[in-house]
Amino acid sequence: MKKSTLLALSLSILSSSAIAASGIVYKSASCGCCEEWVNHMKDNGFDLKVENIDNLHPIKKKLGITPRLASCHTAVIDDYIFEGHIPASDIHSFLASKPNNVDGLAVPGMPLGSPGMEYGNKKQKYRVMSFSKDGKTEVFNEHE
Repeated sequence: MKKSTLLALSLSILSSSAIAASGIVYKSASCGCCEEWVNHMKDNGFDLKVENIDNLHPIKKKLGITPRLASCHTAVIDDYIFEGHIPASDIHSFLASKPNNVDGLAVPGMPLGSPGMEYGNKKQKYRVMSFSKDGKTEVFNEHE
């Protein structure tokens, strides 16, 4: 198969799965950076319902988000958990691979330059971590 055909087929499959990805985001109604992340996700093909909640702690606990992985919002997309300001491209890659024994991805904290946390040209290096409810974590991707 030609490389161009293979590339086109791969992009088509990724685009199809990206458009089909839907889920829910739990966030505070007053959090502007969370709303910006939701817009980033929608601009990248995700269909997300937003549920504004005053206290996110019970949801994070129920979903297995430990304090060291926590950020300001939590999403559940295609039965996986996504915590914090994760780039849509990483979520697309993750969902395309459907990894076993991994419950989701997290960007702990709120690093400058991550989607929804843009502030001029200021950027912090940050890691997207994969995690499982048994406490295992691994670097999924790094961003400069």
